[in-house]
Amino acid sequence: MDGVPCLRVSRCHAQQFRRCLQSDGALNLTLSLLKDSDGTVLLPILPSCLSQLDLHSLRSRVATDSACEIVWSQSPLQSKKETGKTGGSKLEKILQELMESHGERWTEQLRRDLPRSFQRHGDLVLLGEGCFSLPLWKKMEHQLWSAVAKGLGAKRLAKMSRISRDGFRSPAVTMLLGEHSWVKHVDNGIRYEFDVTKSMFSAGNITEKLRVAGFDCRGETVVDLYAGIGYFTLPYLVHSGASHVHACEWNPDAVEALQKNLEANGVSDRCTIHQGDNRQLQLCDIADRVNLGLIPSSEDGWPVACRLLKRTTGGILHIHQNVTSPLLNAAAIPAISDATQRVSGKKADREVWQAWADDTANCITCLLRDITGALWETNIQHIEHVKSYAPHVHHVVLDLDCRPC
Repeated sequence: MDGVPCLRVSRCHAQQFRRCLQSDGALNLTLSLLKDSDGTVLLPILPSCLSQLDLHSLRSRVATDSACEIVWSQSPLQSKKETGKTGGSKLEKILQELMESHGERWTEQLRRDLPRSFQRHGDLVLLGEGCFSLPLWKKMEHQLWSAVAKGLGAKRLAKMSRISRDGFRSPAVTMLLGEHSWVKHVDNGIRYEFDVTKSMFSAGNITEKLRVAGFDCRGETVVDLYAGIGYFTLPYLVHSGASHVHACEWNPDAVEALQKNLEANGVSDRCTIHQGDNRQLQLCDIADRVNLGLIPSSEDGWPVACRLLKRTTGGILHIHQNVTSPLLNAAAIPAISDATQRVSGKKADREVWQAWADDTANCITCLLRDITGALWETNIQHIEHVKSYAPHVHHVVLDLDCRPC
């Protein structure tokens, strides 16, 4: 097995997603689901149904706050006929043989150090940082990566580390096998090309990209203040029908990829790239919609966004933010059930998101008044939960409607 396509979902929504996949004929009924160590569940998908899978539709059928993404899983997914029997993945068997050829014993600790899931970009597999960490692997490193690639059905191999603190949020990715690091990726009918060592592809933002793809932006001028390789710029152009998008990006490597992606999708004639610090952007009074897709905070871009909105008609700001929720003190109320704690936790989360949205709306109202010298009214259209960024930290998006009085 060279990796099984799966839908990663939260445990609380796993059964609902499973039923939807099964009713669509997309669930791989020959394989067992996997409860992963990060609190999510991997539901196996039939490879033949992968390209037709509509994640936006799935989410709308399950719950508005549900999240899902496509990943490829390795050894834990067993055939239901073989569940409970000894065995393992193709990768595990290959590495076991490699260890034994070096006189080393295969252990449970080594098995746990194998990748449980990974990203596949064509013939390149990108491993996460939480695998192959044991010192024993280094003894056979010159043979290891070829063996791993064989086990995963890849020609090239790379490994992710933490995001660099270089101002560009560049990925800390090391090529382990292969001569070049450019990859191609198709996401919701959009073709992306990028260098995995210089630009990151955020699979966790798929729900927001699908939401953007569902907007009706015909006749609109959109400004994407943090364009990257085109995560949101391309959905606005390809699916939402925006008349023109101004894409701002200061990372030259991301700009190179963005140019390729605009051409690959046939929309370069409707996009203007502005390379450099968006705070120095000379444009103003042109936007019907501004996308501020930067986390942990896009606050530095708020004054820029306010200057960009059309003075006579206003527009919509899509403001991204990581919002931290308070910890529930379960010890103070020991009789509370797990289910009640989850409900209370979700309620507390939403209250914090609403408070942040209210504060943001007030701040934007003041900025618009100070910048334009006129009175504006702001209305919260929607608060979207994109994903959990860390324990008690949630990536949310505020859709804020801004109109001159």
